[in-house]
Amino acid sequence: MTALLDRLCERHGIAISYRDQMGDVRTVSEPVKRALLEAIGVPCGDEAALRRALAEAPEPPEAQVEVQDHQRCFLPDWLDRGRVWGVALQLYQLRSARDWGIGDFEDLARVGEQAGALGADFLGVNPLHALFLANPWHCSPFSPSNRRFLNPLYIAVDRVAGFREELADGEERERLRGLDMVDYAGVAALKLAALRRLWPIWRERASGNGPDDRAAFDAFRAERGMPLARHALFEALSAHFVARGGSAGWQGWPEPFQRPDGEAVQAFEAKNRDELAFQCWLQWLADRQLETAKRRARAAGMRIGLYLDLAVGDAPDGSATWADPELMVTGARIGAPPDSFNIGGQDWGLSPLSPATLRERKLAPYEATLEDVVRHAGALRIDHVMGLRQLFFIPAGHPASEGTYLLYPLAEMLAALAEASHKRRTVIIGEDLGTVPDGFRETMAAAEIQSYRLLYFERLEQGLKPPQDWPRQALACLSTHDLPPLLGWWQGDDVALQQEFGFMDEALAGTELTRRRDDQRGLVEGLAAEGLLGGTEARALLQDRLSPSALEALAVAVHRHLARAPSRLFAVRLEDLAGERLAVNVPGTHDEHPNWRRRLGPTLEQLADSELAQAIAGGVAAERPKR
Repeated sequence: MTALLDRLCERHGIAISYRDQMGDVRTVSEPVKRALLEAIGVPCGDEAALRRALAEAPEPPEAQVEVQDHQRCFLPDWLDRGRVWGVALQLYQLRSARDWGIGDFEDLARVGEQAGALGADFLGVNPLHALFLANPWHCSPFSPSNRRFLNPLYIAVDRVAGFREELADGEERERLRGLDMVDYAGVAALKLAALRRLWPIWRERASGNGPDDRAAFDAFRAERGMPLARHALFEALSAHFVARGGSAGWQGWPEPFQRPDGEAVQAFEAKNRDELAFQCWLQWLADRQLETAKRRARAAGMRIGLYLDLAVGDAPDGSATWADPELMVTGARIGAPPDSFNIGGQDWGLSPLSPATLRERKLAPYEATLEDVVRHAGALRIDHVMGLRQLFFIPAGHPASEGTYLLYPLAEMLAALAEASHKRRTVIIGEDLGTVPDGFRETMAAAEIQSYRLLYFERLEQGLKPPQDWPRQALACLSTHDLPPLLGWWQGDDVALQQEFGFMDEALAGTELTRRRDDQRGLVEGLAAEGLLGGTEARALLQDRLSPSALEALAVAVHRHLARAPSRLFAVRLEDLAGERLAVNVPGTHDEHPNWRRRLGPTLEQLADSELAQAIAGGVAAERPKR
């Protein structure tokens, strides 16, 4: 029966073994094979079931494809020939003289104007997907309730038509503004209370046909149709059950409410039409303000504008899985196999799209998700872009170390991505860090999906790879949200945290710090040889005399050094412009570390006058002038 089981797995694209990042072959156990088949809806309880399923099984997806013209993504001629730069940020981190305890779409627009004036061509931002309004502490932007909609906490309430100061609690707003961490519950309570007071005022005055009036809102609801209606219904039910001590996620609701087409849900909908309209209004406001931020970035001279981010999956108990349960695989989560950074593998706790359902529906759900995300995007970063070909599935009840890969229809997904890219003239960037299958980067290059390369990971056998050897078809960056900014990396802050949380023992930490010290020494010597770092600063850094002036000189020099790479795009992290040290997220932690909560030290107004920010941005702009 094992042979039948293996053949059935192969027909459904389930890998029965794979080679991990360390080069070891991992064989998948029979219980995991059966659990994954059951999770994707293939009965395999006995030999008869296996034979029936095998007779009905589709041909397996192709792991390799020869990219055709219709599968190549959009790339403007000027970017094909040139090199540009931009700023990458976490929106919730932004501080300003007018914020409500969290960065918002008005702050985003202002950063775009500031960066555009300095010569930047794009503004990158974390995923803006809808989370759980009724559970604000579910705050990871990479664990969305629904990727097709936006997070209303980013609405700039003071920019909504009809807003008056007396509609908000000014004292609470000042308290939240002064915190070093985002108080998500406090922000949600303050903003939603003000928006609920504003809702009837807006309805009464919004009778015209302007962009902020009722006709525009009604057109938005009609255009977004049933998906928006179900998301609004989910949010209303979520708030209803949380108010009664229940769960924000549907898996904790009473059984009659766990499917959107049940009688109990329909009765709730009929009784709460104003609340559903309010939830739709929040999505409309968020969409309008994101559109405004895009327009202002372009007006400031940014040729790409907003560079948005698409998370790799949805939360298993969120709006997306509730609204269309057949589309999602809820009996498994996705993650990453064991590697040198995490020997136990990673469980991201996300539900993947069902490959079988995608094929049955001719990829229509995937196309709809892309369209909703790219509508305001001049560029789009696809988190874990290897998901176009395969994802690492972990069946319920099993640890990440026991998971395996499941193939997706690569050819069809590339075609859908290319179509969305050309329709909206959106440059596509694929986050290809971690375990990358053989040949996949070649497929990305052929499809004009720009790679994603980081200083910390671009290595030779000995030392860091010089930027001149980085690929042309890429976005280059110093680090990303899961890694520390330059100053923290230089001082080993991340290694100290890895030890504190038990992810590294003393021996491994020592090995990493020794290697890093060698990398840093080589980097300093190279910067000095290029004339980017003065002799005094270089000697100080080599002798571990980390004065503020030496570290600032290092930050400017490293950014100019990386900006010289041939890569088409180069992103400067806002944390580096602000002189921050700590990573915004430590993978594998939850309450142990304030992930997705830490705010920037300086405000936007202070950053505009910051000597460090001006020096880094000016240096990068000099290396990548607009042509």
